[in-house]
Amino acid sequence: MTSLAKKKTVSPDFKVEARAGGEVGSEDSTSLPCIRSMTGQGMGRSESELGAITVELRSVNQRGLKITPRLNDALLPLEPRLEQWVRSRIQRGTVHANASFSPAVGMAVGEINVAAVTAYAIQLRRVQESIGGDFAIDLTGLLQLPGSVVSGSARSWDTEQLWLLLVDATDQAIAGLDKMRLAEGEAMASQLRLDSAAIQENLTSIAELSPRVVESYRQRLEGKIRRVMDEHGLEFAASDLLRDIQLFADRSDISEEVTRLNSHLNMFSETLGSGDASGRKLDFIVQEMFRETNTIGSKASDSEISARVVDVKCALERMRELVQNIQ
Repeated sequence: MTSLAKKKTVSPDFKVEARAGGEVGSEDSTSLPCIRSMTGQGMGRSESELGAITVELRSVNQRGLKITPRLNDALLPLEPRLEQWVRSRIQRGTVHANASFSPAVGMAVGEINVAAVTAYAIQLRRVQESIGGDFAIDLTGLLQLPGSVVSGSARSWDTEQLWLLLVDATDQAIAGLDKMRLAEGEAMASQLRLDSAAIQENLTSIAELSPRVVESYRQRLEGKIRRVMDEHGLEFAASDLLRDIQLFADRSDISEEVTRLNSHLNMFSETLGSGDASGRKLDFIVQEMFRETNTIGSKASDSEISARVVDVKCALERMRELVQNIQ
């Protein structure tokens, strides 16, 4: 999907003020969702009497920020400035920035290199004097000689005027990119909320099922001991049974893990809806939720709890894939 911004015309005396860091979007972008995907695309085009500059930005996942500029010959001197400009407006991702300049029709016409043509004519006149004869020097032929005409693409352009055009086209492209990243980010946030709700539902069930684990173990253990004792005509002390059950209860107690997982879920929800939501922070919270879930699965010896733990892990895996694509 390509986001093509509206074409704009910029005069050479157009002034561009550098804005503070942060992504460029509409003036009321602060009211938009805070979650941004790192994947998107945007285009911009700016024109003046010099010609037109087209900029295309494409971004994909990246742990940090990497800018890969690709400019045609006329814009190459501006490559470092373009990279810095984009870097000040995008926080994370690998951004491929392609920019090209197309001169206006009048500007694209080649220019005669007067010095080169004159030098050729002087040399031809010397040859004529040395060999004798009287023949006219063909100007058309001189223009065919190497260096006699400088093409429009090879001419020297005013870099500051080109920079004004480049900045305007780049800002359009960033706005289009940001719009796409915001739309995808909101869809991702919606899915993350659904997965969080599913985890919360499973966690509530796990908390309800947890007390029966110890009771089930007590019944099984007491039944086994009674059968053995009855076979051998022995008596057993209830205190020994209670001590073993207490040890099992301590080992299988998941109340702390359930409490911490609930706390992580609340933190994830708050972060998702806050102004400082970031993929790195959300990814860290998901890792902590994985840790608590694994502990619950290893401590709770119950088939229903194990099934719920599997559902939680599936939801967490989906969440991890999504947050790794959030800026």
